[in-house]
Amino acid sequence: MNKEKIKTGTSTKGRLLMLATALLWGLAGVCVKSISWNSMSIMSARCFIAVIMILITRRSFKLRINKKTALGAVMMCLTGILYMMSIKLTTAATAIVLQYIAPILVYLYTVIFRHEKLRACEAAIVLAVFGGCVLSFADGLDPTKMLGNALGLLSGVTFAAQIIILNDDDTNSEDGVFLSNIIGIFAGLPFMFFDKGLNFEPKTIMWLLILGIFQYGLANICYAKGCQHVDKIEGALILTVEPIFNPIPVWIVTGEKPGPLAMAGFVNK
Repeated sequence: MNKEKIKTGTSTKGRLLMLATALLWGLAGVCVKSISWNSMSIMSARCFIAVIMILITRRSFKLRINKKTALGAVMMCLTGILYMMSIKLTTAATAIVLQYIAPILVYLYTVIFRHEKLRACEAAIVLAVFGGCVLSFADGLDPTKMLGNALGLLSGVTFAAQIIILNDDDTNSEDGVFLSNIIGIFAGLPFMFFDKGLNFEPKTIMWLLILGIFQYGLANICYAKGCQHVDKIEGALILTVEPIFNPIPVWIVTGEKPGPLAMAGFVNK
């Protein structure tokens, strides 16, 4: 049975896995905002815990890596780095909504390069996502937040590349996700030695464990399996649940409220 048939036969499972991924990824904002470490240090620690989680669930320690799988892993790692840097420099709500320019880019790639015909409902959702991105970017025109906004948009570009590549028939999504975490550990590790905010207080450890075990470890397991059962567009659209959920725990725990246009942006989604 080829990959497309597998996807068709278990689409419900894939949708549920992608929905779980979106909700778990949505914990990133509150976790990162609650940890005083710099974004690269957090990235390294998060990936280290996630690797342990993935190793517990993997049946084999052997990696099957080809060029596409390796590229997908790099794109996923870059997405995580850029998004974490963005959260530190702008509001969590703005950062996550801007990242979700990704479904628009996936949509354009599918139409232009794959010549696929998409359903009207998919086009409508993509346009709604675009409207949300515009509103959120407009809300962050404060010069002090422009760098965070730019990084958020750039993370959307790498996120789109991640979705396209890891959903490809020639890519092993589970190995790609695992490799991305290994890359993330070593990419962020050197920054720990220069991190003035580094501490190991109980509160910090608690948020790191939530971040590594649930937000990234369990989420990545769900994402890697979900990629095998849904197509690029459907997967990207299901993941737009994340920007709707992400600002809520941040608001509750830290009191950080999205600006009025950013709020309209994620409601628009």
